[in-house]
Amino acid sequence: MADLKFQRNFGIAAHIDAGKTTTTERILRYTGMIHKIGEVHDGAATTDWMEQEKERGITITSAAVSCQWNFPTVLGKPTPDTKKYYFNIIDTPGHVDFTVEVERSMRVLDGLIALFSAVDGVEPQSETVWRQANRYKVPRIGFVNKMDRAGADFLMVVAQVKEMLGAKAVPLQLPIGAEDNFTGVVDLIKMKGIIWHMETEGMTFDEIPVPEDMIEEANEWRQNLIEAVAEYDDKLLEKFFDDPNTISEEEVHEAIRKATIDLSIVPMMCGSSFKNKGVQTALDAVCRYLPSPIDIEDTVGTDPDSGEPITRKADAKAPFAALAFKIMTDPFVGRLAFFRCYSGHLDAGSYVKNMRSGKNERISRIMKMFANKQNPIDFIEAGDIAAAVGFKEIKTGDTLCDENHPIVLENMFIPEPVISVAVEPKTQADVDKMGMAIAKLVEEDPTLRVKSDEDTGQTILSGMGELHLEIIVDRMRREFKVEVNQGNPQVAYKEAFTQTIEHREVLKKQSGGRGKFADIQFSIGPADKEWMTENPGKSFQFVNDIFGGSIPREFIPAIQKGFEASMGTGVLAAYPIVSMKVRVFDGSFHQVDSDSMSFELCAKSGFREAGRKAKPVLLEPIMKVEVVTPDQYMGDVTGDLNRRRGMLEGMDTRGNAQVIKAKVPLSEMFGYVTQLRSLSSGRATSTMEFSHYNPAPNNIAEEVIAKSKGKVKIED
Repeated sequence: MADLKFQRNFGIAAHIDAGKTTTTERILRYTGMIHKIGEVHDGAATTDWMEQEKERGITITSAAVSCQWNFPTVLGKPTPDTKKYYFNIIDTPGHVDFTVEVERSMRVLDGLIALFSAVDGVEPQSETVWRQANRYKVPRIGFVNKMDRAGADFLMVVAQVKEMLGAKAVPLQLPIGAEDNFTGVVDLIKMKGIIWHMETEGMTFDEIPVPEDMIEEANEWRQNLIEAVAEYDDKLLEKFFDDPNTISEEEVHEAIRKATIDLSIVPMMCGSSFKNKGVQTALDAVCRYLPSPIDIEDTVGTDPDSGEPITRKADAKAPFAALAFKIMTDPFVGRLAFFRCYSGHLDAGSYVKNMRSGKNERISRIMKMFANKQNPIDFIEAGDIAAAVGFKEIKTGDTLCDENHPIVLENMFIPEPVISVAVEPKTQADVDKMGMAIAKLVEEDPTLRVKSDEDTGQTILSGMGELHLEIIVDRMRREFKVEVNQGNPQVAYKEAFTQTIEHREVLKKQSGGRGKFADIQFSIGPADKEWMTENPGKSFQFVNDIFGGSIPREFIPAIQKGFEASMGTGVLAAYPIVSMKVRVFDGSFHQVDSDSMSFELCAKSGFREAGRKAKPVLLEPIMKVEVVTPDQYMGDVTGDLNRRRGMLEGMDTRGNAQVIKAKVPLSEMFGYVTQLRSLSSGRATSTMEFSHYNPAPNNIAEEVIAKSKGKVKIED
């Protein structure tokens, strides 16, 4: 393995159409991994390998690639000091429906290039990506792409990153020209201009003096840059006050590196990936400023026996610990588990312990991934990312470790689905195939949930959006050759209790011989807010207040299990309960007739009886909608959003267009894109992402409850 100091694991993330895949394609060209640049719009990009990605020109699944970059160089040519840097890069989707792909990539990456469009600036999905990076404390570099487009404005985007994302954005470059006149950048550290050669696809470039008309602006922004990072180096601060001209380039780079890794600043750069400008300097910045696996904090996990925190160093000699962050099915190799190795060394053919299942798994082969191609390797060491083959039951989020040194690593955050669709196989031959296809798809995609509707016998798929479910059904047809009938998309409502009430439930069944008896007194209602804050991701709060043995201790887990199992089917329209607190404080039992099953059944019937009295309400998902429209359609667009029960939250100007922000119930947003096109002659665009759940108005709630009681079959 190479020295970990020269390893970089980073991702490329941004809003839809900011140029992530185009940028990745340029990186692969400049690092010599491909010899012809493939464009997204031609369906030829290396990392967009799925049929659906090629057809739609969007990224659906995150793709991992590895490459090497020579740094530092002089005018793009190696020097005696040049070292090989090893990159693991993950290209992520921009569409909110595939947000889990970004989430799981962030969990295992050490750094991020956050792309922004120079025309559109900070967009809704940019904010989501930023929040995800904050959640996992990922240092990032900002790259403002599309500087060649009409309306491009680098400093406007820098200002938006400061205001809207609350980040200390510090430009390291200024663009020379913009739109059609964008020719290069001014490097504020070297105080030189860089002009790329178009005939070499930007592989080579010239350094020029700072253009006359930019000297004053460049000096001002250089001063801002030095001030922003000076607090990371006291000597730098002294020199800055005495004589700023004595500050060396190396000192500035070192201070920027420390501040970036500390998440205190976000260095901002610019370019145009499509026109082959600026990507090379961004790669140099990755080497200079983003952390290697040894620069980040030691990985913290939990001891499975004591629950105490334990750490693992990024060191090949430490015990092996890795996190499986993605499962993929390949038609030739079978199931692949992508994993990030945090510590230790693993040889192909050896065993690891899966901490979720408690079983040992044999990793027969280890692969280095290059989009959908695999290159076998003999071993993997700390700090690297690879894929494993030959395992039996690894799932997304599983910790894999040395069986003699167990550790459980923190799992990743998986968002809840907001939309469902009913599917049923077209022919008898499709029945078994559909079951296998869904099992594989659920294994690959943790945001896809499946359940059977007991009344209609249909299979209900739940996901993150219409596009998500459309792609899933399309994959079932193409990859697994399963033909299905599909119902209309349905909103994933939820239910909530609004009051806490007390209830007594007695279960008595006598049918000759041994009967069933259980008696529970409990209170039921919404979970405490403090408890929810302390236990993120959990929804069931159980309090055992039994004293004096009125119910024996061995029956308490059965009561807890009964209530928890009931949460999946609410009392109004059988939707899941958002949060629930149950406090069991009294009851009784029978020496002969009471057993665990009796108490579990009693808890389930108690939930149904008491739930109706706890003032349940129906909750509907509310979406954050952003519409970008030319001025003349403003009235029509806002009027349409109002008709959809939308709450307008603000309007903004972006270039020559108006930006409307609103919160709208998901149930009103089906088919919105088509309607928006006809309202605006195809000139307005919209984005939508989940915001929160809100109580549904009475008339809507009554309609949903009535529908749930008289379910309909799918029409072919």
